[in-house]
Amino acid sequence: MRDFDGTHCRPGCAEESSPADTLDLMEFLQNVPLAPFTTLQIGGQAAWFAEAASEVEVMEAVEFARLRALRLFVLGGGSNLLVSDEGFPGLVLRIALKGIKESFEDDKLIVRAGAGEDWDGFVDQTIALDCAGIECLAGIPGTIGGTPVQNVGAYGQEVSQTIRMVRALDLDTLGLVEFTNAECGFGYRQSIFNTSARGKYIVTQVEYEVTPGAPPTLTYADLKRRFPDAGEPPSVAKVASTVRAIRREKGMLLVEGDPDTASAGSFFKNPIIEQSELERIRAAVPANTAIPSYPAGDGKVKLAAAWLLEQTGFTKGYGSGRVGISSRHTLALINRGGATAAEVLGFSNEIVAKVEARFGVRLEREPVFLE
Repeated sequence: MRDFDGTHCRPGCAEESSPADTLDLMEFLQNVPLAPFTTLQIGGQAAWFAEAASEVEVMEAVEFARLRALRLFVLGGGSNLLVSDEGFPGLVLRIALKGIKESFEDDKLIVRAGAGEDWDGFVDQTIALDCAGIECLAGIPGTIGGTPVQNVGAYGQEVSQTIRMVRALDLDTLGLVEFTNAECGFGYRQSIFNTSARGKYIVTQVEYEVTPGAPPTLTYADLKRRFPDAGEPPSVAKVASTVRAIRREKGMLLVEGDPDTASAGSFFKNPIIEQSELERIRAAVPANTAIPSYPAGDGKVKLAAAWLLEQTGFTKGYGSGRVGISSRHTLALINRGGATAAEVLGFSNEIVAKVEARFGVRLEREPVFLE
C-alpha cells in the first residue's frame, strides 16, 4: 500500500489548501429523498446529502460529517442498495469523480478512471479500443468506485482479474493511499473494502489493465451456447452485446419502463459450502436430481442460489404483495410498485428461512442495507 499527502490543490488554484479551509465551497443539502438514487426506488430521506467531484471535496465532506458528529455513507450508482424507510440520519456522499486516463505498457492498455464514472460506459470505451478483459461485465449498472468493493463479476469474469490499483481516501488519516491488486484481498463478491476494512476507505480512482486484440472470455455456459462454433472467436464487441442481450432477457439490464428492472440485481449470493455438505443436500431432493454446483477451491463448492429458491417454491414471477421475484430472473427481488424496505426485508427473510429449513444452507444478502 502506497501513501500520499492528504492535501491537494483544486485545478487552477494558486496554492494548496486544507479541506477545513474550503468547507464553504461544497453544497450540503438537507432532507433529500434517497429512493430516486437507487434502482429499487425505495427508501426514506438523507438528513444531509452532498456530491463530491474531486478528492478534495471527498475530504471536505468527511470533515463536514466529523464536525457535526454525523455518520457517513458513500453512494455510487445505487444499484446494489436498499435504503430503510426511515432513511439515513447522517451524511450521504454521492461520488461524482470523473476522468479517464489511458496509457500503454508492453502489450497492455492501462486505464485509470474516476470512481464516479459510469461502469457500463467505461466497458464500452475499452471495447471501442478492441480490448479484452471486462467484456463479459457489460450491462452492469453502477459506477467505477463500486466495482472493487464488491469484486463485481458476471459471465465468467471478475474485475479483480483486471484491476491493477485502487486509490482511496483513508478515513483515519485523511491521506490518500493506493492498493495493489493483492492488497485488495479479492474473493467471491468481496474485498477488504467490504470485509476487514469496511468503512475505513473511500475509493476515488481505479486502475485497470486490459489487453488489445486478445480474444474474449467464453467460459460461462450461457455464452458458450450463443457461440457454439469452434472456429474464429467472436469480437469483444459481439460478446459484450450478447451479454447485454442475455441480461435484458433476464430483466437484469436497466430499461426504462421495464418492471423487472426495479431491483437491486441478484439479491442473494451463491453460497459456498463444503463438499461434504453437498452430499447431505443430495439426500434432501429426489434421486437423480441434478444440483447445479461449481468447484470453489479448498474442497468447497459453489451452489446456485437461484436453484435453491426454485426448489423451495420461490420461482420466477412469484409475488408477495408489493414485492416479488422478477418474471425473468429468480434472484432478483423487485419493487412491484410502492413497496417499502420493510416489505423487501420481510420477503427476503422468508426466503432465507425456508431455504435454510429445507437445505440447511443460509443465504447471504448481496445488496447493502442503509439505515
